[in-house]
Amino acid sequence: MSANEHQQQQNQCIDFIPGTNQLTLANKHSFTFDNVFAPSTDQHTLYETSILPLVHKFLEGYNATVLAYGQTGSGKTYSMGIGLDAQHPDEQGILQRFVKTLFDHLQQHKNDIDKSEIRVSFLELHNEDLVDLLVSSSQTLKKENQPMVVIREDTNGNICWSGVREETVHHPHQLYSLLERGSIARTTAATDMNISSSRSHAIFSIRLDQTKHTNDQPITLSSKFHFVDLAGSERLKRTNAVGNRAKEGISINSGLLALGNVISALGDPTRRSSHVPYRDAKLTRLLQDSLGGNSQTLMLACVSPAWSNHKESLNTLQYANRARNIRNRVTVNEQ
Repeated sequence: MSANEHQQQQNQCIDFIPGTNQLTLANKHSFTFDNVFAPSTDQHTLYETSILPLVHKFLEGYNATVLAYGQTGSGKTYSMGIGLDAQHPDEQGILQRFVKTLFDHLQQHKNDIDKSEIRVSFLELHNEDLVDLLVSSSQTLKKENQPMVVIREDTNGNICWSGVREETVHHPHQLYSLLERGSIARTTAATDMNISSSRSHAIFSIRLDQTKHTNDQPITLSSKFHFVDLAGSERLKRTNAVGNRAKEGISINSGLLALGNVISALGDPTRRSSHVPYRDAKLTRLLQDSLGGNSQTLMLACVSPAWSNHKESLNTLQYANRARNIRNRVTVNEQ
């Protein structure tokens, strides 16, 4: 629970069934997932159990995605590590731990890899506008000065983000610096749900190219890892937002609704051959490869155990339950 929920002495609405990956909500809704983590679970356990298998696939040349979904204040940004919350190594999120794994791997296999290149991008989707968070000049943070980011599809059907700045990094501290720079530029604002609520969707992406020799033939593995921190999924009336905050909430909810429609279309066996509405929103277009495409994708569903949030938690768990039925078509990216 959050500090505010503890202060209000909220009752808990979620029960965890020991020795299983099951939970019950409000004593009547049961769910089973690949992994279930109680509030006492530390960041290390979350990473080692759920994320590290994806990282290993990424290092083998496969695309990967982690999507953090849930209401504001449920721990998405904290778990992902996109925010600047960690005050202690134990609190480091998925991204910080991923960076260590990545550079440790490259160091350990330096004799097997002829050449490697890491490129980083950081994109925000705010009110249906795509904002490059790594553009260095403060002037370009103004909408009218932003370089245009366009979502395109290449000849192989892969989704590309044309116009996004990619920074090449050689050391962990360079990557952390880019993460910090983009996180500071990200749009946040106070609502009744959270004093520093993320008012946008954010995608921190890492591309890795590795050139090796196999049977005296050079091969290049090209993989990408998207870390997606979705904006809060709560109903607009719960935020008590007005004016621009309300406009942001409407945009957030419409994007998440479109994402839910895509998940429903992909996760329903009776609809898999039918039209998937990727083009209904920029969010789903951005994530098209991650949803039903060439990517190993994990949804991290973050819920509040507080009874006052049980309706939002039910929505999140139902959303994640549908996502669990999606089957992506994953292939290694080898040239």
